[in-house]
Amino acid sequence: MNVTLYEIAELLQAKNDVAQYENVRLNKAEFDSRLIEPGDLFLPLKGERDGHDFIATAFENGAAVTLTEKTVDFPHILVDDVLAGMQRLAQYYLEKTGVDVFAVTGSNGKTTTKDMLAQLLSTTYKTYKTQGNYNNEIGLPYTVLHMPEGTEKLVLEMGQDHLGDIHLLSELARPKVGIVTLIGEAHLEFFGSRKEIAQGKMQIADGMPEDGLLLVPADKLINDFLPQKQQLVRFGPDQDIYLTELKEEKESLTFKTNFLEQALKLPVTGKYNATNAMLASYVAKAEGVPEAAIGQALENLVLTRNRTEWKKASNGADILSDVYNANPTAMRLILETFSSLPVNPNGRKLAVLADMKELGADSKHMHGAMITSLNPELISEIFLYGQDMSSLYSYAQEIFPKEKVHYFLKNETTDQFDDLLAAVKASLQPADQILLKGSNSMNLAKIVEELEGK
Repeated sequence: MNVTLYEIAELLQAKNDVAQYENVRLNKAEFDSRLIEPGDLFLPLKGERDGHDFIATAFENGAAVTLTEKTVDFPHILVDDVLAGMQRLAQYYLEKTGVDVFAVTGSNGKTTTKDMLAQLLSTTYKTYKTQGNYNNEIGLPYTVLHMPEGTEKLVLEMGQDHLGDIHLLSELARPKVGIVTLIGEAHLEFFGSRKEIAQGKMQIADGMPEDGLLLVPADKLINDFLPQKQQLVRFGPDQDIYLTELKEEKESLTFKTNFLEQALKLPVTGKYNATNAMLASYVAKAEGVPEAAIGQALENLVLTRNRTEWKKASNGADILSDVYNANPTAMRLILETFSSLPVNPNGRKLAVLADMKELGADSKHMHGAMITSLNPELISEIFLYGQDMSSLYSYAQEIFPKEKVHYFLKNETTDQFDDLLAAVKASLQPADQILLKGSNSMNLAKIVEELEGK
């Protein structure tokens, strides 16, 4: 982080006299006092605990200076709001370095698309990306301030829980390229409708320059919010860019696009991942990455942990794990993929589906609607877990043999997780394939680990 103490004090219009402190160059910025190293800037944010309570610890670990909202007995820069100061500092650092920023948002696929784009750009440029899911008003500026010196391309993931979140992040990052992967139902509880979600996602254009490139899906909900200034590229069938010759195998995808000569191969499953790769490829090509490098990078793709991936149970069964998050669109897509794959010889397909969170008043209805993606001729047995999955259980009993549909409750007073785990382990046979999908808080990752024997 190539900034000095005085530089930050001037930028943030420090309310105290910093002349008494040495004008040192700061190494990096941290909001966790345990991660502070000599020469760092400490950012005492307010969360479940007030970071100001850990200022002394930060200096014990070697902090050079801290932002603070109150006078302390350590070298400090006094500001009205530490988080706002952190965000302003990140914005300034982007301006100072002149790095090209690429922003990715969407109800599904944003982390995968971010990973893909970063991998493609890194073949040609020094590239950095959002680590994990640091995609909010704290994580995004933190990512910026941890960008290695000399970075040429920065790929930032932008998440939203409420309308206005993306606006703030876009104004901070000012991306030259924006990607909206999909308008789904994620965090519907905090929005009035999918149209309001679309409005929020399209705020990605708010901080973009007039000559910026914006990729958005062919979803009519977006039409009311299309920007007038940026270069707009729609994707989907019969749109500006689209997929052709898509072939899906158990652990890979091959496809072509209308803008690349070569066929592309991905070492992951799920047709939606072909769309994500198409978006990343289009942007990479626009940035001058050679087609050969695009193809090779996608073949050797490495994605953020806990996205859709095949694993192996200790008894030999195949596990399709997609346990990081869930909303109706994502669940339908993975059920479609899982159902379409060939069954193993002498094996069956099983599905473990857990509650999808933050869907609001219509949550039970949206859980029940998953019945249209469950075919008893393709999936032999299902295990449903969670309070809102009760509605899907009611429908499933009408089309599945009753002994092949299992329901386990989780609410404020009851949690039948152990019963679920025991039932899944008892049923799973060596030749079977099993899908696990649910929100992260439903802890299906633990079932995956148990089945793996970890």
